[in-house]
Amino acid sequence: MANANRPSGLSPVGWLQGANWTQKGRVYCIPNTDDTNAFAIGDPVVLDGGSNAAGVPTITLATAGTGNPVLGAIVSGAGSPVYGGSYGVPADSPIVIPAVKSRDYYVLVADDPGTIFEVQEDGLVTPLVAADVGLNCNLISGTNNGYISGWLLDSTSKASGATLQCKLLRLAQTPIPGSNAFGIYAKWWVLINNHPLAPNTAGL
Repeated sequence: MANANRPSGLSPVGWLQGANWTQKGRVYCIPNTDDTNAFAIGDPVVLDGGSNAAGVPTITLATAGTGNPVLGAIVSGAGSPVYGGSYGVPADSPIVIPAVKSRDYYVLVADDPGTIFEVQEDGLVTPLVAADVGLNCNLISGTNNGYISGWLLDSTSKASGATLQCKLLRLAQTPIPGSNAFGIYAKWWVLINNHPLAPNTAGL
């Protein structure tokens, strides 16, 4: 059975210590001054080194490639971070946050360095194989489909370098035998390897 080509960026599936993912995230702000990037669920993001007037850290879209950190992935929209207020998705929140913005947007990000993410590899040149488990890989930026992220794992970047973006943990385990196999479009479980909240990393 061929692997399905259904990229969805980075999707949390659990934590390194063995717990299942609880569908929780931390609130971050995409400022209205970011008139370059559209954002979708599953997109990897990074701290931009500041915060808004309420003290909520601001983020921008991550940059694919060696040496570029990744904070985590967007898992939901969020409401205004007023103390005691609701974090429900506002009625006027789009599915995809537009590139040109007229206001700040708040999103929930799975930002724990121990979060395990599922991500699809491209595999178009040299697909990853069993012996690659434990190596590191970079991400490839991708355009969302109007609903979810189009980011992928760059199979050609596999190496042992410490500043690559993701660490390959295993082929994603699925309940249907044969629905995910080594080869083109395989789904992998990864940790973010270059994470700004990991211990002993430099401040922004």
